[in-house]
Amino acid sequence: MKYVNAEIIFPEELLMEIQKYIHGGIVYVPNPDGVRKKWGENSGNRNYLNQRNNKIRLSFSEGMTINQLSDRFCLSYDSIKKIVYSKK
Repeated sequence: MKYVNAEIIFPEELLMEIQKYIHGGIVYVPNPDGVRKKWGENSGNRNYLNQRNNKIRLSFSEGMTINQLSDRFCLSYDSIKKIVYSKK
């Protein structure tokens, strides 16, 4: 999040109205509802984990055991179990 001077972005009337409530402070303006991104969408982590989990499900459906998948993907037995038995 970067700092932006209110004098640059707000019309004078709006700035004067805001100044009635806060003088020289910092105000956070949140995104509108529905605009917020989910965890990992900016960094690509969400996509990476979805691809990894799909590989785990495919390998399981092709006959690999949960123990084998646990060793291959360096995840606990319970984590692999949650992935392969989830409804995705």
